[in-house]
Amino acid sequence: MVRRHGSPLLVLDTSRVREQLDLLRRELPDARIHFATKALPHPAVIRTIAATGASFEVASRGEIALLRENGVDLSGTLHTHPIRTRSDIGDAYGCGIRRFVVDNPGELSKIAELPHDVDVLVRLSFPNPDAGCDLSAKFGATERQAAALVGDAIRHGVRVAGFSFHVGSQTTSVAPFEHAIQRSTRLMDELEARFGLRFHVIDLGGGFPIGYDEAVPELAALATGIRTAIAVGGRNDTVLLEPGRFVTATAMTLVTRVVGSSDRVDGRWHYLDDGLYGSYSNVLTEGVHPLVFAASELTTTPDAASERVTLAGPTCDSVDVIARGIDLPVLGEGDLLVSPMMGAYTSVTASGFNGLEPTRIHVISGTR
Repeated sequence: MVRRHGSPLLVLDTSRVREQLDLLRRELPDARIHFATKALPHPAVIRTIAATGASFEVASRGEIALLRENGVDLSGTLHTHPIRTRSDIGDAYGCGIRRFVVDNPGELSKIAELPHDVDVLVRLSFPNPDAGCDLSAKFGATERQAAALVGDAIRHGVRVAGFSFHVGSQTTSVAPFEHAIQRSTRLMDELEARFGLRFHVIDLGGGFPIGYDEAVPELAALATGIRTAIAVGGRNDTVLLEPGRFVTATAMTLVTRVVGSSDRVDGRWHYLDDGLYGSYSNVLTEGVHPLVFAASELTTTPDAASERVTLAGPTCDSVDVIARGIDLPVLGEGDLLVSPMMGAYTSVTASGFNGLEPTRIHVISGTR
């Protein structure tokens, strides 16, 4: 494959996307899935997910355009970015989106300018310092602020369907989910009594973990706690999910090549044709460290000879270091390395720094 398409190369297997969606549906059968488009906005992924009947979550015009180009009915799509221009909101509405997330009065006032066939979810803040990325650090209202927003929405004539939250990327404990569900359902009960209305949606966001260089809990363990917390809340709300990484991480594998090597003061360095400004960008953004294997280890019995090396990317920036102190077989120019689980926040967060072209994605199965 590399002989034909060159390197670096990302190999996308859409059957893995379907498998992950099936797993989510088995463990959380009553939840409606809205794939976080930002994780891997590739046409083959979009068409594969749409074919399963799942919906989407978007945060920008570009993501909306991608869905439209691939024939997605946007009427069931969530627009979750809490800060948008009026023109962004108007365009999203014009494309058929009718549900928006808000977390402050200014954004609510923008939504109030739309026709009254829209509704909103109020995003709550539940900080989680143990997450790979704490998504309440930038967005989300406190419970007091959320209560005030509901009152504002009533005065503006905007329907509040319910509440949303995100406990953070790579959440490896069920406790943050349980806490957020408990606090959200309690708040919904209190505000229904105060304002005399009825909420009907709770959006649990995403955050289900993927194991890269360390073990993480199975989805079944997290799902059991989530189902129990929802049941204890005693409500009958529609439950939404916004999984991204969990759906696509396992679907892509990176193949990269040794361009050159050098013996430095701290040992042997290999310089690859992909790096932190490319497909390994999630190392920088969220501290995610994918595994790296020599391709020879995957096809033959590895030679006993190995060495501890540093792997660096192709740019001139000294920050562009993928891994340090990693044990690999003795490598030379042209040898191939493989990183599995590269299907989330890799190519999409890559940059064109140093004029490097984005890594090509080759689809090997599923809808093309």
